[in-house]
Amino acid sequence: MQPAVQLVHNINKAGPFPEVRILSRGWLMKRWVWALNVVAIASLGVCQGPGQTTPATANDYSFDVSTAQAWTDTNVDLQTGDVLNITASGKCDPQGVSDASAQGLPVADALPGALIAKLQAQGNPLVIGTSKEVTVDAAGHLFLGVNAGAKPPCKGSFEVKVHRQAQAASSRGDVLKQQLVTAAGIFLAGQLGVQQPGSTTAAPALKISNTPLDAGLRKDIDGLPRRVNDQFKNLGDMVNFVLVGSQQQVQGALDAANFHVADTNDKKAVLEAATMTYENKDYLAMPMSTLYLFNRPQDFGYEEAEPIAMVASRHHFRLWKAPFTWNGQTVWVGAGTHDIGFAKDKRNGSITHKIDPNVDGERENIGASLQKTNKVKSMSYYIPPNPVQDAKNATGDGYKSDGRILVVFVE
Repeated sequence: MQPAVQLVHNINKAGPFPEVRILSRGWLMKRWVWALNVVAIASLGVCQGPGQTTPATANDYSFDVSTAQAWTDTNVDLQTGDVLNITASGKCDPQGVSDASAQGLPVADALPGALIAKLQAQGNPLVIGTSKEVTVDAAGHLFLGVNAGAKPPCKGSFEVKVHRQAQAASSRGDVLKQQLVTAAGIFLAGQLGVQQPGSTTAAPALKISNTPLDAGLRKDIDGLPRRVNDQFKNLGDMVNFVLVGSQQQVQGALDAANFHVADTNDKKAVLEAATMTYENKDYLAMPMSTLYLFNRPQDFGYEEAEPIAMVASRHHFRLWKAPFTWNGQTVWVGAGTHDIGFAKDKRNGSITHKIDPNVDGERENIGASLQKTNKVKSMSYYIPPNPVQDAKNATGDGYKSDGRILVVFVE
């Protein structure tokens, strides 16, 4: 077998500690080894010996879910095999109402105003009503919400109780092993061009406004730098989206869209990854490099990826607060790309991430992710003068674009 294929083979055959020595055969794999070693070390504290099982545990939670917002983050992490018993009551009927508009409902076949849930931030919503038992089929996070389009049919809240029966697994190592298998497959897809099953699912079409952008905002966007740069002034990723809204609004929307703020310290990140793995949680905040716009580093870095696999493959972007506002609102300038593997940095020969050359795909992913949160007022495309259509990032990877900037107004 070839080394990369051998990785998948070894992970499938191994116990909690899959063989990863093959990855040390070359400069291309070093960072991958680092991540797997962090997980393996952390898993020492959570994996049981042969024949041992982790007893199932139960937790009870209570939530007041307001219908004024599309989704409420319960801060409850879920693992494969968990069983949730969810019951609801309150001023607003969790079953929904029959005399309200059914336009734009997250769950089309449920009544408007019904209590709904999703088990991942970007997962498909399901109707809960007054009660429902749900079995978790993949690790995730519990969100509760209201089945409504623009306006909920009832102003109030649901009183929700959740009984979570945690998985009774042979060990956390089983979960880690499956994540490693997934990670290896994603790595292969990006690095060697192997197509992943289900990876061709297209992002939902964006609901683009037909109203032209305000002339003042267009002028400000025209004046933006077209590309960001590294510390050596090498031009890199293109500016491909703009967010308009307060810091609180923007961060709330990105959090609801399941984007995670990247760690800014490498040493802290290693400890955090090990600690979270030990606590049966997924580490989703891998640091990203510093790039510059307006002669300063990014204000925030956000990312979205599968656990562990994010070392090689992740959706991510950087945000800078613009030096101007629009109608009193803060404007944020973003540059997003999709890491799909590793490549040699053409500046110095070191290891760096390889990006998907279709950077418009990442722009659409950001828009689609935000669109699902119901925290977007409107979206528009705008083509500035001298658009970026064929360029290279700071590490030498080429990319192409139609040159459009996605402008998102959040609420």
